[in-house]
Formats: sequence, structure tokens, C-alpha cells
Amino acid sequence: MTTTPESSNTEEAADDQWLTPRDICTQLQIPEQTFYQWRVKHLGPRAYRIGRHLRISRTDYESWLSSRLET
Repeated sequence: MTTTPESSNTEEAADDQWLTPRDICTQLQIPEQTFYQWRVKHLGPRAYRIGRHLRISRTDYESWLSSRLET
């Protein structure tokens, strides 16, 4: 017997997703060098070092992106 996941489980899974700097650069259509320059200047989204890899939670990324919205 199989069950289909509820929509809340799908939303939680999306919230827990980790992005790489390359993922973010692809979405924003910017060079990776720009992302790392933002990181040095503390202008980019909050990132976590996991081992030797840099990861950004989707929630932090979306929050950072919405804070950059021009009105």
C-alpha cells in the first residue's frame, strides 16, 4: 500500500533544502566570483560551512532575496 505525501511534507522538504553557491549563481545569473565577493563583504546570504563545502539553506536564501526587493 502506498500513500501520497501531504502538501505540508512537501513544503517542509523544500524549506530544508540546501543550495550550493553555484545553484544561487545560476538562479541569479551572476558569476560565482560575485557571490564570493559578496561573502567577503558580508552582503550575500548566510552560508554554512559543512566540512569543506559551503551550503546555503533555501529559507535563508529566500529571506535574503526578499530583503533586497526594491519598491
